[in-house]
Amino acid sequence: MKSNTVLIDNYYGLLSSLSKENKIKLIAKLSNSIVEETTEIENVVDKFFGAFKSDKSAEELIKEINPSCIFSFLIY
Repeated sequence: MKSNTVLIDNYYGLLSSLSKENKIKLIAKLSNSIVEETTEIENVVDKFFGAFKSDKSAEELIKEINPSCIFSFLIY
């Protein structure tokens, strides 16, 4: 995206005069914002797309669920 490159170059021009300490602080804030966004995205995926977390193994879950299954067969 050409427009993003121009925008990034403009920001760099503005921020290049910052002290090393302030640049490090800015990098930390930007990095943290990426981590927070990633965590938010993972939470949304877990919440809305059927994520299931359990300490039980697949076999244990099958044994637990199987007795409650009711199968009805139609014979024509």
